[in-house]
Amino acid sequence: MGEKVTAGAALPAGVKSSERTLDVLELLAQSPEPLTMTEISRRLSVPKSSLHKLLGTLERRGWVQTDELTHTRYRVGLRALRAGTSFVDADEVVRLTDPILTALSGQFEEATHLGRLDGAEVVYLAKRESTHPLRMFSAVGRRLPAHATAMGKAMLATMDAAEIESLLGTDLAVLTQRTIRSLEELHEDLALTRERGYGIDDEESADMMRAVAVSLPVDGTHNAISLSAPSARLPREMLPDVASAITAAIDRVVPAP
Repeated sequence: MGEKVTAGAALPAGVKSSERTLDVLELLAQSPEPLTMTEISRRLSVPKSSLHKLLGTLERRGWVQTDELTHTRYRVGLRALRAGTSFVDADEVVRLTDPILTALSGQFEEATHLGRLDGAEVVYLAKRESTHPLRMFSAVGRRLPAHATAMGKAMLATMDAAEIESLLGTDLAVLTQRTIRSLEELHEDLALTRERGYGIDDEESADMMRAVAVSLPVDGTHNAISLSAPSARLPREMLPDVASAITAAIDRVVPAP
């Protein structure tokens, strides 16, 4: 029989090592800049003597890599990209919504996205580019705070207040002057989202950019599809029509629950 780890008990050495490895990878994945061993040690409260061997193994296996100039700053390596790509390639919702994103992007000539809720963030799983040279920045794998995005609001609106507060906490990241800053304000916005049936990002995640999104719960996961564009090309009065088009596209492809 396997060992049972009880609350408060020390983790077995193998489990502790595995968790430390994942902590390092998640830290590097979240950091916009490469980190030195000292920075990693400080942020994770792990001795540098323990990190040295771990980082060496991860670098040798391709999960992390160092900068070419000093070889002292670490970032996520190409092997991590392979793992992420494999996840997206195998995801059933990505496959299912591929024609939806393509059809909507062709209809409006703007960027469309599939996102999934992961904790307090929205992760971009698929996208179609706008045909216009002026467009929003987005990429598969990008993460944004759920409360600041149309997709995030569309998904949060399917939850009750206790679930939302447990998920987000009280410290809401501010990305622009229009970003929602309090749970009270967020609950008011989500009430409107539920009433109209779609979420809106009105220059809340990026200046001069607007988005509309409809939730798509599939197989126990929280997903949403959005269309995003510069505010000048996506005026507020156009949002209901775009939301209706997203809903219609979903209904044509996704089986009714």
